[in-house]
Amino acid sequence: MIDLLASIPSPGQESIELGPLTLRAYGLMIALGVVAAVWLGQRRWRARGGDPDDVTTLAMWAVPAGLIGARLYHVITDWRSFEGRWEDAIKIWQGGLGIPGGMLAGVLMATWVIRRKGWSTPDMYDALVPSLPLAQAIGRWGNWFNQELYGKPTDLPWGLEIDPEIVNERTPQYVGETTFHPTFLYESLWNFALVGVLLLIDRRRVLKPGRLIAVYVLGYGIGRLWIELIRIDKASLVLGVRVNVWVSLVAILGGLVAILWGGLRADADADADAAAGRTDDGGEADDDREADDSAADGEAADGSAEGAST
Repeated sequence: MIDLLASIPSPGQESIELGPLTLRAYGLMIALGVVAAVWLGQRRWRARGGDPDDVTTLAMWAVPAGLIGARLYHVITDWRSFEGRWEDAIKIWQGGLGIPGGMLAGVLMATWVIRRKGWSTPDMYDALVPSLPLAQAIGRWGNWFNQELYGKPTDLPWGLEIDPEIVNERTPQYVGETTFHPTFLYESLWNFALVGVLLLIDRRRVLKPGRLIAVYVLGYGIGRLWIELIRIDKASLVLGVRVNVWVSLVAILGGLVAILWGGLRADADADADAAAGRTDDGGEADDDREADDSAADGEAADGSAEGAST
């Protein structure tokens, strides 16, 4: 029992058998992530007075665009691994989706659809942004089934078991090691936490409409940065640093700038509140003057009545 609890086993197969059907676990987890994202997006859009079917329409365009963008990003940033086998570039079911590319393509397509439909872009953004890390958190479990994107060797209790033949194929420098950091799990948990942070920030309304996506970019960038630093799978390098590390740094910087440079609601609302306060004060002053005038008229009337009685 102790040995069983000393590590996380990897699945023995990449597919799930459902009677006569054979489902690729990688694709299934992505599909489940999309379903969960649409469900959450519909609930949040309905709460804002929108039609839940709008989210379904949006997903029909944004999801395929995101998948294409994610695959293109992976192929472009890891093109050396496809040399001599370019036909494998379309085999998305074998894994290999670059989330930064997928998010960029998906958001661009979503923005185009939102504007064509005449929906409120800031409101739709705020409604759907928490759905993005939710989809990622679920979809990342596809990497578990494929035994890919694991981190450095570790003897921690939650170390991930990787089959020796896979280690030899993907990270031969670590042949002989049996357990590795489960980076898929780290990223999944980080994204679930990010969903909660986004929902909390949105509920407190501390950002201007449409700026919640900047928090997502910042939060995902931070998480991806430290996770990327412990990954050992092959990756393209720029100045000796993994491409996704640079992308994460850009995301962090961009998110911070978007939030701090006029993104906080207080920046815009302070003047509005002050103006409202001045209006209220003026209104209260007018009411006081009217009350005083009425009292004076009443006293005058009483005096006249008393004189008449005398």
